Order: sequence, then C-alpha cells, then structure tokens
Amino acid sequence: MTEEERKPSDKRLLWLLFKNCFVISACTFGGGMVIISMLQKKFVEELGWIEQKEVMDLVAIAQSCPGVMAVNASMIIGYRVAGVAGTLVTAFGTVLPPMLILTAVSACYVQFRENHVIALLLRGMQAGVAAVMMNVTMTLAGSVLKEKETLPILMLVGASAAIVFFGVDIILIILVCGGVSAVVAVRGQKGGDAV
Repeated sequence: MTEEERKPSDKRLLWLLFKNCFVISACTFGGGMVIISMLQKKFVEELGWIEQKEVMDLVAIAQSCPGVMAVNASMIIGYRVAGVAGTLVTAFGTVLPPMLILTAVSACYVQFRENHVIALLLRGMQAGVAAVMMNVTMTLAGSVLKEKETLPILMLVGASAAIVFFGVDIILIILVCGGVSAVVAVRGQKGGDAV
C-alpha cells in the first residue's frame, strides 16, 4: 500500500484497521504476546502494512509503555498506518471485544465459574495459548538471529538466561536492554558525526 492510500481520511483504511483489530482482539486469548503474533500475521504477512523488522520495535515499545500490551501494540500499528485517526480506531477496535465479553462474563460469573464444560474449554485454551506464545518467541528470536549482530544476540541469550534461571523481573530486563541499546546508539551517532 502506498503512502497516498494510507491517508487518515481514507474511511476504508480506517474501517480495515478497526475490523482487523476487533476480530483479532475478539478471537485472541492469553495476553499481549499472543495478540502480537496475530497482529504480525495480519499486518506484516497478509496486508504488508508494516515490516517484520518493525515488529521487534513494536513489541519493545508496547511492553515498555504503561497500559495493556495488546492495546499499545495496536495503537502503534494504527499510528504507523493512518496517523492519529488510526491510533484511535485501533485502540477502540482492540478494547471493545474484551469489554463486551467481560461485561457478559461478569453478569453470569457464578454460572461460568461452576460450569464444568467451560472449565475444560479454558484448560484447552491454555495449551493453545502456550503454542502461540512459543511461535511468537521463535519468530522474534529468529529475526534477531537473522541479523547476525553480536550485541543483540548476546542480549537475547542474556535476557533469556536471566528470566529462566534467575527469575529476573521482565521490567528490569527491558530497562537494561533498552539502556544498553540507547548507549550503543548514542555512541554510534557520535562516531558517525566525527567521521
């Protein structure tokens, strides 16, 4: 899609953003990393509106910002594709399904809690969510490894080890990796200016 076709005034584009975020949000269970996988498949692989490399930045920003990761990620995509109007449309499209579902569930909470079929359904969904999260992890790790840059690979291995073996909090991992990357970026700019 060309830049001309991505204008915020394009009602069809805004409708596509809303519809895709609404459907993804309505059909996704398991939290932020699961919805990232769905957003990647839709907006990178199917529609080609953002590039695979941008997904890594999107995930980092969405996790680092306050709020729900799924909403943050969809808002970033909306802004990237259609500016402020895209941000508003994708935020609304992502928030609306859980709001409707939680309203229905809260109205019937006791019946849901004691229903054996629903308990089994939710247990089955856990297995599906685990598979999707593994897919996201392998895809994102693969894109880091494909670049063949030493620092990102070391950060990936170090962050993984810190989480798995030492139980380091994810916020600390994000802050440390972001800080290291910022220092490297600033040094790279200073080195480029000196040349």
